[in-house]
Amino acid sequence: MTRFFSRSGDRAEKDARIRLDAPHPSTGRRPGSLLRWRSVAGQVLVLQLALVVLLIAATLVTLVLQARSQSTADARHRSLALAEAFANSPGMVTALKSHDPTAVLQPRAEEVRKRSGVDAVVVYNAKGIRYTHPDPSLIGKHIIGPERFVKAELAGRSQTASFTATQGPSVLSDAPVFDTDGSFLGGVSVAITVQNVNAVVERQLPVLFSSAGAVLALSAGGAALVSRRLRRQTHGLGPAEMTRMYEHHDAVLHAIREGVVIIGGDGRLLLANDEARHLLELSADAEGRHVTELGLDPGTAELLASDHLVSDEVHLAADRLLAVSARPTAPYGGRTGSVATLRDTTELRALVGKAEVARERLKLLYDASVRIGTTLDVTRTAEELTELAAPRFADTVTVDLAEPVLRGDEPVSGELELRRTAVGGAHRDEPVFALGELILCPGSTPHARALETGKGVLEPDLRNSSTWRTQEPDLLRRLLDRGTHGLVTVPLHARGVTLGLATFYRSEHPEPFEEDDLAVAEELVARAAVCIDNARRYTREHTMAVTLQRSLLPRDLPEQEAVEVAHRYLPAQAGVRGDWFDVIPLPGARVALVVGDVVGHGLHAAATMGRLRTAVHNFSALDLPPDELLAHLDDLVTRTDLAQAAEDEGESVTGATCLYAVYDPASGHCTVARAGHPGPALVHPDGTVVFPEVPASPPLGVGHLPIETSELELAEGSRLVLYTNGLVESRDLDIGTGLDLLRTALSEAAATSPEETCQAVFATMLPAHPSDDIALLVARTRLLDPAQVADWEVPLDPAAVAHVRAACTRQLEEWGLDEVSFTTELILSELVTNAIRYGAEPVRVRLLHDQALICEVSDGSSTSPHLRRAATTDEGGRGLFLVSRFAQRWGTRHTPRGKVIWAEQSLADEQREAPVPLLDDLSW
Repeated sequence: MTRFFSRSGDRAEKDARIRLDAPHPSTGRRPGSLLRWRSVAGQVLVLQLALVVLLIAATLVTLVLQARSQSTADARHRSLALAEAFANSPGMVTALKSHDPTAVLQPRAEEVRKRSGVDAVVVYNAKGIRYTHPDPSLIGKHIIGPERFVKAELAGRSQTASFTATQGPSVLSDAPVFDTDGSFLGGVSVAITVQNVNAVVERQLPVLFSSAGAVLALSAGGAALVSRRLRRQTHGLGPAEMTRMYEHHDAVLHAIREGVVIIGGDGRLLLANDEARHLLELSADAEGRHVTELGLDPGTAELLASDHLVSDEVHLAADRLLAVSARPTAPYGGRTGSVATLRDTTELRALVGKAEVARERLKLLYDASVRIGTTLDVTRTAEELTELAAPRFADTVTVDLAEPVLRGDEPVSGELELRRTAVGGAHRDEPVFALGELILCPGSTPHARALETGKGVLEPDLRNSSTWRTQEPDLLRRLLDRGTHGLVTVPLHARGVTLGLATFYRSEHPEPFEEDDLAVAEELVARAAVCIDNARRYTREHTMAVTLQRSLLPRDLPEQEAVEVAHRYLPAQAGVRGDWFDVIPLPGARVALVVGDVVGHGLHAAATMGRLRTAVHNFSALDLPPDELLAHLDDLVTRTDLAQAAEDEGESVTGATCLYAVYDPASGHCTVARAGHPGPALVHPDGTVVFPEVPASPPLGVGHLPIETSELELAEGSRLVLYTNGLVESRDLDIGTGLDLLRTALSEAAATSPEETCQAVFATMLPAHPSDDIALLVARTRLLDPAQVADWEVPLDPAAVAHVRAACTRQLEEWGLDEVSFTTELILSELVTNAIRYGAEPVRVRLLHDQALICEVSDGSSTSPHLRRAATTDEGGRGLFLVSRFAQRWGTRHTPRGKVIWAEQSLADEQREAPVPLLDDLSW
């Protein structure tokens, strides 16, 4: 077995050698002779070797010249440095002035010369007489070239000169020596022969020649490899032979009636024959450009740039259908490009055209499922249908909807009044397609037939439409004048209800509508009808919720003198929420300011908001403190949650937040409590904006934790700003940033009225598309004039009642209220008598002259009086009955130290009744 494989391997190797040694079919030459001089490979090899040798020689010459230049420079530096160092060495001036300078300087100069390796260190005096020299016989003799020392003396600086001595190129440097007074004493001359250059070159020559040999060997090997590859590619052909072969191949390539293109691995066009240029309409400079830059169909360009194996794939090029076949040029590895052949198959154009039309129709229906119904707006959904269908399916598209649909209602059966809701396409601005126009469909027009039958109607040629010519000749003439030649009209049906009509017109499309187009239009309109009906239902529910919400909000704020109020309310665009606000007058000229927010949206949130607002009014009528009122409200929400959860099997939970503030204009005192709601902002009269610390409590219905209050003292002209979280918080705005923006807006509107403050805040902070309701309430405080308030302290003595009545009469005279003096005395007598008899100290009486006359009697007892009808035999029990008879309103409110019984009388003439004593009810 081993022998067999061995023989097989030998045979395969032998066959390979035979194939390599086989002569080329066109030249009859063997590859072994391909490196001869006349072949392209041989010429390239010789040229590469010549270039390498030339580069090596140039490198050697450059290195030698560089070494020589460097050695000369080193010699100049060394000699100059040594001369200056020796000339400036310590004791040099003393030695030159001594009686025997040679004895002092000669040993030192010789030692320096030997250590530094220079040729000579010569010290001479101002006359040029040597004191030192390597040759002692020259000491005492004049130096050669005295003129250079004169120059050195005149220049006063060191000099260096190059010269050629018997030893070869040398460098001589002179350094002057000056006395302490600046006079020239002599100089130091250092000579050095430039001998190192030859030594350096001789040391580097073996390395240079070795490197050059290695480079030559590597270059020769590389050139041989390149030449070998070139030999295989050119098959040993010479330039003339290759030119002749290219001419033969070029003649064959351009003579065939089939397009041939060769694309490189980088996607650039390498070659295209004449037929390919004709079929693809290529420009003269197409070769060398990327296929995506040739103006080809994207599919064709992608195919040509790829290395996919393709056979007879049909592509559209201009007005031709081409069958493209492609093969990679390197099937055994490497992405080097591809060659493609092109054949004109225009006879298949009709078939491909139908397939393309079918594909476009399918894509149109797919896009309809994505692009129609992106919003819950009826008009916008109709516009999306027109934008999708024009100009892809028709040139002009109109959508006419019934009037109730636009309002969110369901159209009634019978004749529909259609309103043109959307127009898209080429003639959208033409009067014949006017937007908002009332559309009539008389007789047997295509539109009337579509509405009557509930199916689409096709009119491929309007010029032959006898029904339109009879029923609406003017409309038909205007359509024909604008080039309209066909239409398809389809009713909008959804859930058994006809919503309107969609019509597709063609004027610039030369192809008439066909039965397949009618099917596509019906499918397209059916999808749009469902979306329009969804938008209609949403519009109805949204309108109902908004109507309910606005009906539950206060339309006109009640009259009161405690604060000047302005408000704003903006519902969310995405759905109705449960925000509300209120201003509630309270006894004693006080006022309650309320802002709240119900969790959730829709009708449920609006209804819950209405219940909570009603509850706040009812609890306010009991004159409860803010914390007690919110506690009762929390209990109400909790019970509502339990009931709702039982109905919805535990899935529905209601929550709400609320801020309740009570302001007293007589004292400027304000009590604030909040449950899960943002705290108020306070703008002082000087424009300073603060956010008072109001203890936070959980939202209503979440927990039964105690609710705390905050007591504020407000100066007259202060503005208390209450708001919901929709103003200061959203998806793109955190509450910290929102509060900073609110502070800035209120600071800029510091000296404005509440109405202007609302405008400034909304102008600064209102988002483009609010995702939550926004409620804003701005109240500017007022204070009662001290002259409008009168109070007295009453001792627990029945005799004090007469003094109180007298003081009250005098005060009413000062206020000019003599006409209510009798009823006021009667009311005060009964209230003060009850306080003295049944109450506790301290007892006080207070009169407030505001829009009404308010009488208040306070005492230290927490027992509340009750109105009842006394029997005939009863001696008492008629006092509160008299108070309720003569006062417009009366009531009791509790304070931390007792209670206050109040009675209010109207000062308006039309509301004030004449006091009629009820003698039958009086008992003394």
